[in-house]
Amino acid sequence: MQDLQPSIAQFFDFVKGIWIKKRIIIICSWIICPIGFFYVATLPNEYESSARVYVDTGSPLQPILTGIAIQSDPKEEIRMMARTLLSRSNLETIARESDLDITTSSDAEFNALISRLSDDIELGFTGKDNIYTISYNSEVPAMAQRVVQETLELFVEGSLGNNRRDTDTAGRFLDEQIADYENRLAEAEQRLAAFKRKYSEILPLSGTYYGALQGQKNELEATQLQIRQTQQQIDAMKTQISSGKMSDSFGVRNEGEAALKTRYDERIKGLEDQLDSLTLRYTDEHPDVIETKALLESLEKSRQEEIDAFFSEQGDEDGQPVGEYNSQLSLDVSRLQSGIASLTVKEEDLRKKIADLESKIDLVPQIEAEQASLNRDYGITKKRYEELLARRESADLTRRADVSAEEFQFRIIEPPMVPNKPAGPQRLMLYTAVLLIGFGVGIGIAFILNQLAPVLVRARQLKELTDYPIWGTVTHLDVERISKVNKGRIIAFAISSLAIVVLYGALVTAELLNVNFQGMLS
Repeated sequence: MQDLQPSIAQFFDFVKGIWIKKRIIIICSWIICPIGFFYVATLPNEYESSARVYVDTGSPLQPILTGIAIQSDPKEEIRMMARTLLSRSNLETIARESDLDITTSSDAEFNALISRLSDDIELGFTGKDNIYTISYNSEVPAMAQRVVQETLELFVEGSLGNNRRDTDTAGRFLDEQIADYENRLAEAEQRLAAFKRKYSEILPLSGTYYGALQGQKNELEATQLQIRQTQQQIDAMKTQISSGKMSDSFGVRNEGEAALKTRYDERIKGLEDQLDSLTLRYTDEHPDVIETKALLESLEKSRQEEIDAFFSEQGDEDGQPVGEYNSQLSLDVSRLQSGIASLTVKEEDLRKKIADLESKIDLVPQIEAEQASLNRDYGITKKRYEELLARRESADLTRRADVSAEEFQFRIIEPPMVPNKPAGPQRLMLYTAVLLIGFGVGIGIAFILNQLAPVLVRARQLKELTDYPIWGTVTHLDVERISKVNKGRIIAFAISSLAIVVLYGALVTAELLNVNFQGMLS
């Protein structure tokens, strides 16, 4: 309590010091308040027009097209459209459509108009309800409504056409990319085909080089084994055939263990060698192979007929027939010998192929690496090409779906109307602010002057400043005159303040009655 009393006393000292300089308050109030009141009163009225629109982003085709068409988040798209609504290009469109551009005569004025539109057009959004609010203030009520209407139309039309334009753009991009990848794929195919033609003798048709080489070696070993087995069979059969050398009129000779010889043997052997050579190069359906086989069968048939005639005649001469068993053995030996000849040709051919492959073994790693690179490039290009084709189909389906049903549905809750009453400025608040500023500035200046040149209003203040004891106080001799002067000053301050307050009240009343001072002054 003891600390509070000095604070209260000091506060009243400040108040008395300000009161002594109350003429500063009068001067500041009469300078600031009338000027401020006049400025606020002459501010032009601002009319606000607004519109509210609800955006329904739930398309009935959305769940049906999931996974088979290109889909984006419609809510995110509409939000992006809202964020870009007040871009410069859109603001220029709004200015031209609402005839605001005719109020400008230079590029600088038009740029300033675009900047004001960017600041004055307000776009609000409630994420929960998906409702957008567009508002604009103007001195002309019809202009406010027109700007909001054009902004709303631009928002709706831009949102409806944005998805289709994006789909068309995506379709054109995909077409360009597909054409490019078609060219790249054709070039890759040509490079791969040229590479295969160049190294067709080195690279196998299937598998790797080393696999082909090992396969040739395995086939050579199998052929050699088959030759040895056949030779053993021939040797076993020869021991069963009696020796002796006979001939007949048909040209058949019995050369002992060398089996029967006819005039067709050399031709048959030549045809068998020729057939072996053909089968290595062609399939069984080749005309040369078929013709050679037919001729070989004809010769073998003729040979068999001659052998049969020989044995028939030889049996008559000796008085006893040749055994059927020996005849069969001779034929088997001849057949096996022909098989050995064919296998020998095959063995020689395999040896040449193996030698040829082994001579090129140093080139194989480089060639296979180049082939792997070409195959990889071709595979990547083909994969991207097929992916682009699939995406183009999805884009076409999306475009057809956009034609069938709109992705966005706009429902205008409140259309823009021409305002009847001004929405601003808030003159009541401005009048009050001017009044408080006028008196506040005066009080502040009086307080500062009092601190710079303080006036003692109590005897205790002198004691606090000088630390000298105060024995008493003496009043002024002309107290009555001073009292009259103080009363006159109080009356002047009261009249001045009352006049300012009355002026403030009149302006407030006029504002409540919607009196247009701007129209009166004009």
